Amino acid sequence: MEHDVVDTLISPEGKLEVLSKAEVNKLLDSGKGGLYNIFRNCALAVLNCGSTIDDGKELLERFTSFDINIMQRERGIKLEIKGAPAIAFVDGKMIKGIHEHLFAVLRDIVFVSNEVTDNPKFDLGRSEGITDAVFHILRNANVLQPQLNPNLVVCWGGHSINRAEYNYSKEVGYQMGLRALDICTGCGPGAMKGPMKGATIGHAKQRFGAGRYLGITEPGIIAAESPNPIVNDLVIMPDIEKRLEAFVRTGHGIVVFPGGAGTAEEILYILGILLHPDNEDLPFPLIFTGPESSREYFVQINDFIGRTLGEKAQQRYKIIVDDPELVAKEMVEGIKLVREFRKARSDAYYFNWALKIDEEFQRPFTPTHENMRNLSLHKNQPTHLLAAQLRRAFSGVVAGNVKDEGIRAIEKYGHFEIHGDAEIMGPMDALLASFVAQSRMKLAGKAYTPCYRIVQ
Repeated sequence: MEHDVVDTLISPEGKLEVLSKAEVNKLLDSGKGGLYNIFRNCALAVLNCGSTIDDGKELLERFTSFDINIMQRERGIKLEIKGAPAIAFVDGKMIKGIHEHLFAVLRDIVFVSNEVTDNPKFDLGRSEGITDAVFHILRNANVLQPQLNPNLVVCWGGHSINRAEYNYSKEVGYQMGLRALDICTGCGPGAMKGPMKGATIGHAKQRFGAGRYLGITEPGIIAAESPNPIVNDLVIMPDIEKRLEAFVRTGHGIVVFPGGAGTAEEILYILGILLHPDNEDLPFPLIFTGPESSREYFVQINDFIGRTLGEKAQQRYKIIVDDPELVAKEMVEGIKLVREFRKARSDAYYFNWALKIDEEFQRPFTPTHENMRNLSLHKNQPTHLLAAQLRRAFSGVVAGNVKDEGIRAIEKYGHFEIHGDAEIMGPMDALLASFVAQSRMKLAGKAYTPCYRIVQ
C-alpha cells in the first residue's frame, strides 16, 4: 500500500551547533556501532506525528523507502529527507514544531554517543555516574532552567485512552495552565498530548507567554509515541531507565491519568523510589486522576498496589476522580511544599539531587525471554526492590506490545513467561487482563494479542 510521502531539504534553526566530520561520519555509518539506524528510526517517528500507528515494526515497514542524510556544508549542516510521511507538512512546508524536533533528535543522539556512552568521565556502572549522565543530557538540551520557581508537573498516562479520558486530561492541563504550571509528558498521543493541549489554552488566557511543554522519550518507544508538535522542548534519553529518572529529577510533582502497562510501569517506578527509606520525608505530590468513567481503573490499580507493595505505598499518592480543578489546586499546594523543602536545604529547584534512586531502578533492563523468566517476583525482599522487579515485568509487556525489537522477539520465540509467587502473580494477571478488557494495550480499533503468559 502506497502512503503519501514528501522529499525535502532542511537547515537547523538555532538549537544545533555545527557537527564535526567525525560526528557526521559516525551518524552516517549504518554498520555496527554506527548511529545511522537509531537516528533514521527516531527521525521517521518524529515525522509520523499525528498518525494512528503505535507499532514500531509497522511504522518501519510502512515507510521502507524513507531515508535521511546529513549534508555537510561550509556554513553548517543540512538534512536531506526522502520519502517522509506527508502528515508532517502543510502546503509542502514542514510543520515548524516537527522541524525543531528533528534537530533535537540529532542533537541528543550525537551528544549521548560522543559525550556520554563513549566517555570514560561517566561511570555508568555506578548510581552517581548514571545520575550525572542524566543531568548532562538534560543540561545539553537546555531544559534545566535555574531561574524558575518549581512549577513543572509531569503527566503520565496511556497513549491508548478513550475520548472521555482524553478530554479529561485536557481539562486537568487547562486548570494547571491557568495556575501557571508547566507540563512535562512522554510527549506522545493520548494522556501525553491532552494535558499539554489544555495547558496551552490556560497559559494563553493568563497571557503566560513562556509556557514549557517538555517531552521526554527514548529511541525504543518514540515510534509508538511520536512526539506531538506542542512539545517545545524535546529530549531523547538513551534508554527507558534514564527517561524515567529524567522525569522524576526535573518534575516537581506527578499526575497519573489512566493507561495500560506503560503507565503501570511508571507508577511502580515512582512508588519504588518513594518507598526507599532515604526518601521517606521527601515531599513529592503524586495524584492519580481520571473522569468518573475510569473510577474502576483506579480501584484496580489501588488494589494491585495494596496487594503487592502494601498500605505504605498507598499512602504516597492521592486518587481524585472527576475533579480537574481540585487536581490543579492540590498540585499547586504540593509544589509549595517542594519549594519550601528545597529552599530550606539550599537544593536546586531545577534538578532533584536529593531524591535517592536505587541502582535497581537505573540499570537498563533488556526484556529478553530469559530476563523476563528470571525476574524476582516474591515478597521476601524490601518493598522498594519488589517494586523495581514489578516495574521490569511491565516494561517487558510494553516492549512486546509496541517496540520493534520486542514485537520481533515475540514473533520468533513466543510469549514472554512471567514467573513469581501466587500472591503477586494473581493480582498482576488480574490487572493485565483488565487492561486488555478495557482496550488499554493498543490504540482503538486494533485487536490485541497478548505478548506474555503469567506462570504462578
